[in-house]
Amino acid sequence: MSAPDPVFAAFCAAGLWPGLGRRAAAELPAAGITSPDDVTADRLLKLPRVGRQRAERLFSGFLSAAPTYEVVGLLVGAGLEARLAATAADALGSDAARRLRDDPWALLGLTGVTLADADRLAVSVLPGADKQDARRGRAVVAHTLRTATRDGHTVLPADLVVAALRAEGVADPVAAIVAAVESGEVLDHEPPEPEDPDAEPDPALRTLSLARYGMAEEALAENVARLAATAGRIADPAAVRSVATGLDDAQRQAVAQVLGAGVSLLTGGPGTGKSRTVAAVVALLRSRGTDVALAAPTGRAAKRLEELTDHPAVTVHRLLGAQGTSGGFARNEEWPLDADVVVVDEASMLDVELAAALLEACPDGTHLLLVGDPAQLPSIGPGHVLGDLIDSGVVPVTELTTLYRQAEGGAIARLANAVRAGQLPPVDSPDREVVVVPAAGSAEAAKRVVQLVTDSIPRALGIDPATVQVVTPVHRGPAGTIELNRALKARLNPGDGTVWGFDVGDRVVATANHLDLEPVGFANGETGVVTGTGDGSLDVDFASGPVTVSGSAMGDLRHGWAITVHRAQGSEWPGVVVVLPPEAGGMLSRPLVYTALTRAQRHLSVVHASGAALARAVSQVDVRPRRTRLARLLAESLGA
Repeated sequence: MSAPDPVFAAFCAAGLWPGLGRRAAAELPAAGITSPDDVTADRLLKLPRVGRQRAERLFSGFLSAAPTYEVVGLLVGAGLEARLAATAADALGSDAARRLRDDPWALLGLTGVTLADADRLAVSVLPGADKQDARRGRAVVAHTLRTATRDGHTVLPADLVVAALRAEGVADPVAAIVAAVESGEVLDHEPPEPEDPDAEPDPALRTLSLARYGMAEEALAENVARLAATAGRIADPAAVRSVATGLDDAQRQAVAQVLGAGVSLLTGGPGTGKSRTVAAVVALLRSRGTDVALAAPTGRAAKRLEELTDHPAVTVHRLLGAQGTSGGFARNEEWPLDADVVVVDEASMLDVELAAALLEACPDGTHLLLVGDPAQLPSIGPGHVLGDLIDSGVVPVTELTTLYRQAEGGAIARLANAVRAGQLPPVDSPDREVVVVPAAGSAEAAKRVVQLVTDSIPRALGIDPATVQVVTPVHRGPAGTIELNRALKARLNPGDGTVWGFDVGDRVVATANHLDLEPVGFANGETGVVTGTGDGSLDVDFASGPVTVSGSAMGDLRHGWAITVHRAQGSEWPGVVVVLPPEAGGMLSRPLVYTALTRAQRHLSVVHASGAALARAVSQVDVRPRRTRLARLLAESLGA
């Protein structure tokens, strides 16, 4: 038997061979397959449980992964992890290896890669690699901006980028920025003209952005102005009377606004009647034969919108005809949406690119109503769309403030609205709609969570554990998603994880978009249940429908009994257990706590182990504002 080839071994161990599971990978050497030259359909037949058809399929899978295999060769040679190869091949295309040989710092464009990793690859593939290489400086500029987008910023002050370049040993930061702008990947935004005609623009206000986000903000502002300018009146404001029963003045005003404005916003906390107002808008428009499209960022929120209005609703990605993981959309300027009115719920979750795509797909004359709660966490992706639209002062906003407590459920809405206003009152809930469970530390908090989900909540309140969701701010530690999922699986669905750690009956959450899977795909943050396992594949029932998950999409599923607050946003469950462990202290903020609490419909348990950090987080908003240009661009384009 030939000596094992390290590149081949790394390729197989990293799960990069399509269709080859971990067990089969471990059995390759015994079948005499230790290098790429050994891979033939006949040899693969020697593997246990492999028949002719599967052998042929594995062989063609290996051939199709050739571009990834070539990248593994480069990475292993530089002492880097082989699993990066799949991302590299996805991002850089079939000639990824050639592109990385030409410019090893292109590796920095992938998530999870550090500058040290890219420098190691450069040393390995470029004779005489140098820290002052122009390609390196250019890559550091884009990398700095990309890192800032993870905190939601679409732009950074140019002087912060210069400081980052200096910190990475780039001797001529200005040349690096010029190179990044010339490459087309970065945009340079001049400081705004001061209001005083004699004053000079302030150079400290010059900003840089990744081109994709800078262009998305500009497109968004232009399209808001276009819809505002082209909207005709759909119906006379008097028509609101037909659906006004039970609506207060602010709610009636919101309905009337949709009839006249090209873009309008409806905001407010839980229990203030946003849902009732949206239902009235839809009822009025349908009675007039107006075409309405309803959408929300998540499958669960879309389902809720559908039940509320008795009108079909889909995710925003489906509305726009999202194409695979590429991020492109079928619906756009060339093939716009065919609705007169588009209503999008949970608009706080819209990032700048999704919002730009949505507005681009609205033809002239469309009326767009965005419904959301600006006190919630902003979008996972960069931008601060709902907040910037409100702050710009150029789009009509109706804020609902009256709390309809009895109709909308009591203690959860009262607590959430107090937190929204920066207060943390003692919980008054004799009916146990809200229960606070103190815990002395993370380990005790984790024990309480498992007890609540598997025993107390089902027993005392009759809520099925399958409809109880655990929400935590952190991934690590005893009360983070990883350990809690392990503990909850052991109690709720024990098994040995037959396919990539999953069994039938496991609850899962998606951590990326895969909208190209049959028949409907899934979106980031959607939760589902595993209904079947195949050969290296899973059947999962998501809110949006059943999906067969295989290949690289498998890597974007995690167990979903416990999920982060960000992933829970846009979804609600009958029972929710929010756990606040000591490790979350520094991450806690008013929007995060508020978003977590408002996921619960019938029952909320708060396992509180974060001490004084909770009250501090709620009393000070304490979220670093996102740096964006949208509010200014809107004010400029709508002439405010």
